[in-house]
Amino acid sequence: MQIANNAVVAIDYTLRDTEGEVIDASPEGQPLQYLHGAGNIIPGLEKALEGREAGDDVDVSIPPEEAYGERDDRLQQDVPRSMFEGVDNIEAGMRFQAQTQSGTQVVTVAAVSGDQVTVDANHPLAGQTLNFKVKVSDVREASDEEIEHGHVHGE
Repeated sequence: MQIANNAVVAIDYTLRDTEGEVIDASPEGQPLQYLHGAGNIIPGLEKALEGREAGDDVDVSIPPEEAYGERDDRLQQDVPRSMFEGVDNIEAGMRFQAQTQSGTQVVTVAAVSGDQVTVDANHPLAGQTLNFKVKVSDVREASDEEIEHGHVHGE
């Protein structure tokens, strides 16, 4: 079966940055399963897997605009340290959930200076070209329930 919309796909993958450093990988023997066409993975990878079959190997570089987008400096903001109630030690790299007008947003602490904390709402991989090495391990038809819910269900 070829990968197409409403197929459940299982992939083993390794994700590297442009310097070749591993950013992420599927655990050994635990392929990532997703519902193709439901927006469960980045658009560029989904496009690269379209039409592939179980057993196929795919090496692909995904530019930022087909992954997590370009970095947007407008998504950085200085906020008072007092907004982090109950957190004694705030350090760059820490992540928090912030309540915004559009719902919950994950932010990363970019810098701490005195009573000011700079937070960044960009995705950590925004602005990066992502290099995937993928092995398609399985492709099957999704159940009606999986299609209705927009994601893969367990065994």
